[in-house]
Amino acid sequence: MPIQKYSVNQRSVDMLLHYIKDGEIVIPEIQRPFVWKSVKVRDLMDSLYKGFPIGYIITWKNPNIRLKNGELSSGKQVLIDGQQRITALMAAVLGKEIVDENYRKKRIIVSFHPLEEKFEILTPIIRKSDEWISDISEFLTANSQMSFLREYFAKNENMDDKTKSLIEQSLEKLAAIKTKDIGIIELDAGLDIEDVTEIFVRINSAGVPLEQADFAMSKIASYQPVFDPLFGVNLRKCIDYFAHLAKEPHFVEEIEKNDGEFKQTEYLQKITWLKNIHDDLYQPDYRDILRVSFIKEFDRGKTSDLVKLLSGQNFETREFDEEIQEKSFLKLKAGVLDFVNENHFKKFLLIVKSTGIINSRLINSQNVLNFAYALYLKLRKEKMENNLIEKYTRKWIILSILTERYSSSPESAMDRDIKDINKKGIEQVIKEIEEANLSETYWNIGLVQDLRKATMSNPFLRLFFAAQVYFNDKALFSETITVRELIEVKGDIHHIFPKKYLQRAGLGRSDYNQIANFTYLQQEVNVKIGDKAPKEYFNEVREKVKNGNLSYGLISSEEKLMENLKENAIPDDIFSMDISDYETFLEKRRKLMAKKIEALYKSL
Repeated sequence: MPIQKYSVNQRSVDMLLHYIKDGEIVIPEIQRPFVWKSVKVRDLMDSLYKGFPIGYIITWKNPNIRLKNGELSSGKQVLIDGQQRITALMAAVLGKEIVDENYRKKRIIVSFHPLEEKFEILTPIIRKSDEWISDISEFLTANSQMSFLREYFAKNENMDDKTKSLIEQSLEKLAAIKTKDIGIIELDAGLDIEDVTEIFVRINSAGVPLEQADFAMSKIASYQPVFDPLFGVNLRKCIDYFAHLAKEPHFVEEIEKNDGEFKQTEYLQKITWLKNIHDDLYQPDYRDILRVSFIKEFDRGKTSDLVKLLSGQNFETREFDEEIQEKSFLKLKAGVLDFVNENHFKKFLLIVKSTGIINSRLINSQNVLNFAYALYLKLRKEKMENNLIEKYTRKWIILSILTERYSSSPESAMDRDIKDINKKGIEQVIKEIEEANLSETYWNIGLVQDLRKATMSNPFLRLFFAAQVYFNDKALFSETITVRELIEVKGDIHHIFPKKYLQRAGLGRSDYNQIANFTYLQQEVNVKIGDKAPKEYFNEVREKVKNGNLSYGLISSEEKLMENLKENAIPDDIFSMDISDYETFLEKRRKLMAKKIEALYKSL
């Protein structure tokens, strides 16, 4: 008979909060900010008051650890689902501060009207009313609830005996909230991460999957080694704070003001440099930081393996090994510190931008950047020459986009790639991928086919624009304004065969939004083009250039006009094209765009 790897128990609210206070159940300090609206805290207390169920919480037991004196220390229970409910209970029942979505500490105060048996979030009006208990935590944590009751009646001395009796009954029910049971599903330490994930998905009533990175973050926050009891908490904060700073640089002020403990650690000074960075090209979240750090340090790509290692699992025996656990945490810390290193991060961004990918508008795959950063850090660790590190990192970025390497099952692909690189070396792996996927057939046929997709999010359209940035191409009909400049100022992408012109001919969205019909163009030039046929407005431009009238743009000669068309992958017979030539135009331009992308890759 299979051994049951979990237990289901009932614990009172009071006992559950006691476990948390004593550290028997560990809530990662900043597992995720408290995102519930205040009214949900109110509704939770109302449900407990009325005896309604509030759902199960799920914990995962850490392995037992042998102490130096030979005794066995029972593993702590790590909270993996139910944080919002537990945090709400701590706020309402114990009066604890919560950390909001902006990582600011604040109180959520629940008030209670005993006569009406009604809960509300504290307001100035409620605070002034003697009929309300403005903060139920003061009642629930009072040394003597009878004394609290006497003080309440003293403020409401005009109440008759019947009213007082009703209020006494209500307050007895309020006090009984602490005795209400909550279901706890305790998962055994021996469960694999895959099993834990499956259990979570099946039990969670909302059906929201908990990512394995969340399990890893819970494991990190609950790690309290003898040599540094705050090791896990501070490493966890470093990861979360860096991710938050990458999106909101000013947040460093909140950390310094609200987290004095973290301020004293080695980590804060290693991440505060982000306050001066305002770049959206690579804004990693906690999952990205874990993934990159893990790949770089462990030569593995599956986050489930990280959870197993942080749990001290020996892959051969499947038993807990404290030495494996400690080594894994130290390696992960080294990986995280490498990730957040100012010099490493900035240099990596420069490498990415040197491919022509200058901002987030030119790449739609975070995992391409994740693996490329892991590769960059790994090659640095191997002390490869800087020029080769830059070369291989650049090539891998573009190669990954071209082969859509991480578009599906990214963790499996990353796991395979890092193991191949570790075994064969980066140069050989790139060579093999080029031979298998980037042959002349691909450049002449495969990539052309990829450019058929009618969507602005097509990675190959973005790669074409990146190629234009790389080669410093000028925007269509301009001798001075570059594609880079239009992208940097969030310039507009326009239709070469104007949208309205194609609509009048009966073509739909999938026709006029073919990516081979897109180009970067100055707004004022686009307005002048209007809805004219290409042969009409291209000839107008050519005539104006010949006559020295630069009203369409700033191109001063026909020779420069033709060079400008070449830079923008416009076929040179565009001067004779109308609606009957639209499909021919698209086919010709796809081939020219593919050649531009090929030139980019082969020049890296």
